[in-house]
Amino acid sequence: MLAADQSERVNASSEAPFSRIAIAGLGLIGASLAAALREAYPAVQLYGADIDESTCEIAVQRNWVDGACAPEAPEFRAFVSSADLVVVATPVDATESILRLLAEWDYAGVITDTASTKEHIAQVAGDILPHPQNYVPGHPMAGSEVNGIEGARPELFKGAYWILCPDASTPPEHFTRLHELVTGMGARVIALRREDHDQSVAIVSHVPHFMASSLMQLANRHADKDRSLMRLAAGGFKDSTRIAAGSPELWCGIAFDNAPAIKAGLDEMCQIIQSFSQALQQGDRMTLTRLLADAAEARRALPAAWVPSTEDLLEVRIPMEDRRGVVAEVTTIASAAGCNIQSIEIDHITEDSAVLSLILTDEGDVGKLSTSLIKAGFSVSFSPLSAKEHSHVS
Repeated sequence: MLAADQSERVNASSEAPFSRIAIAGLGLIGASLAAALREAYPAVQLYGADIDESTCEIAVQRNWVDGACAPEAPEFRAFVSSADLVVVATPVDATESILRLLAEWDYAGVITDTASTKEHIAQVAGDILPHPQNYVPGHPMAGSEVNGIEGARPELFKGAYWILCPDASTPPEHFTRLHELVTGMGARVIALRREDHDQSVAIVSHVPHFMASSLMQLANRHADKDRSLMRLAAGGFKDSTRIAAGSPELWCGIAFDNAPAIKAGLDEMCQIIQSFSQALQQGDRMTLTRLLADAAEARRALPAAWVPSTEDLLEVRIPMEDRRGVVAEVTTIASAAGCNIQSIEIDHITEDSAVLSLILTDEGDVGKLSTSLIKAGFSVSFSPLSAKEHSHVS
C-alpha cells in the first residue's frame, strides 16, 4: 500500500517528467535512485520491489519509496499497471526475469534499466517486450565499495555520467523525459549507440575492476610473507584498488555478460604491461620514459569534476523532419563531441517538421559538433543564452 502522505504530493507531480515510477531492485543503485528521485522530485509517487524483505522495509522506513514488496507480488503489479516509468535496477543476471514479468503484464509505459552491459539485455527486450520501442537502455556510471541498500545515498549520481542508448525506434519524447529526469538528479547524460556501449564500458569500467583485483591479489600474496606490507598500502594504492571491494557475485555476472569485450581489454592490458616489463629488462630508459609520459599526458587531459557554467550557455537549434531516430542521432553526435546537453526540447512546427533545441553547457568541442551535424545533413544555428534567459524558456 502507498504511504498516507502520498496524496499530499500528487498535485505537484506535473512538475516532474514522470509522475509514477516503479523501481525493480533496491540495492545500491536502485535505492540510491529512489533516494535521489525523492529529493529531486518530492511529488513523484515511487514504489519499489526487491526479493529481500528487509531491504524493502528499510527503503520504506527511510521514506525513499511509498511502498515496497517482492517483484511478483500483486501490490507491485498493481502499481506498475498505472506507472509511467519502470526502472529495472537489478543485477544483470536478474534483469531478464523482470523484463519477462513486464511483458507478461503487457506494460506499455517507458522502461529503462541500470545494468552495466547492454547487448544481451537489449536483445532480450526486443524479443519479449510487447512494446520494445518503449525500452531505453540506461547505465549510471556510479557505484560504491559498500554493497546493497546500506551503501545507498541520494547524492550518488551527482556529477556522474548516466548513459542512455536510444535508437531509431525510440520515440523522441521518451529520450527527452528520461534526460530531464536524470539531469534533475544532478547527473549528466551521455548518449551512446547500443552496439558501442559494452566495448566502451569494458575499457573504462570493467577492465579497471579486474586490474584493481589483480593488484590486491599481488599485494595479498606478498602480505603473507611481509606482515607490514598492508600497513604501507595507503594513498595511491588504496585509491587504485578501492573498487576491488565490490560484490564478487555481481562482478562475476557482469564479466560473463560482457566476456568478449572484457577479455579483449585484458589481453591488450597484458600487452601494455609487457611493454613496461620489456623496457625495464632491456634497460631502455627512453621507451620507459615515453610510456610514462604518454600516460601522464592522457591523465592530465581528463576533464576535471563537472561544474557547468551558470552563465555561459549555448542554444543549438536544429530544424529537422519529424522522423524516426533523429533525436538519437543528434544526441549521439553531441556526446561524441564532448558536449553536455543541459536540456532538450522539441518544438513541433507542422505534422512532419520540428525544431530540436539543445541547451549546452560551456564544455566540449562546439566546432566538432557543428561540423558533424552538417556532415550528417542537418542545418544548425548557435546562439549564446544566459542562465537567466534559459530559466524563462525551460
